[in-house]
Formats: sequence, C-alpha cells, structure tokens
Amino acid sequence: MTRFIKNIILLAIAVVLVPLSVANRHAVSLSLNPFDPQDPRLTIPDIPLFWVIFASLGVGILVGGLGAWAKQGRWRKEARVKRREADKWHREVDQLREQTEAMAPGATSSAPKLSGPDSRHAA
Repeated sequence: MTRFIKNIILLAIAVVLVPLSVANRHAVSLSLNPFDPQDPRLTIPDIPLFWVIFASLGVGILVGGLGAWAKQGRWRKEARVKRREADKWHREVDQLREQTEAMAPGATSSAPKLSGPDSRHAA
C-alpha cells in the first residue's frame, strides 16, 4: 500500500515536472554577480531554464531539511539520554533478577521471566 501511494505521488510530480521542463527549455545565462551581470567570470552561459528552476528547488529542499534537522537536535539529544537511562534500568533489573534467582534457586517467581533482547519490549 505504501509503495502504491509513493508511486501515485511520484506520478503526480512527473506530470507537473515534465511539462514544466518542456515549456522552459530555452537557454539562459545565469549571472552570479549582482553588481556586474556582464562579468564573464561569474556567469554560466546558455543553460536550460528548467535546470535553474530544478536546482533552486533542490537547494531549497536541502536547506529546509537541514534547518528542520537542526531544529530537532534538542529532541534527538533528549531521546539519546532517555535511551541510555532506560538501558541502565534494564541492566539493573536483569542483575537484580539474577541475584534473586541465585538466592532461591528452587523457588519460582510469579512474574514472567524476561531475558534476551526482547526483554525490553515485553511487559
């Protein structure tokens, strides 16, 4: 289902981008010097306009993604701290369980025995 939705979205994007590319295929000169547009050192001559449009969209997506990633740094740090704390508590529980089992080897506890990698997710 996810693959189907992804393909529908990509098809919609292609339906928009292909006509945009065909309509804007004439050559333009991209000047990177705002003070002297005729400066040949900072001018990219004769590139299709749709390349300029797509490159600016791509740069905008990258900058927006980096900005969102940087903004979420606090939450990622908090998640790392909480994960370490949870791992510490899980290790302590495992140690206490081993100690109680060693103290009374014949006794069975009423709590379910949790061990292995899935012990963190069971409850």
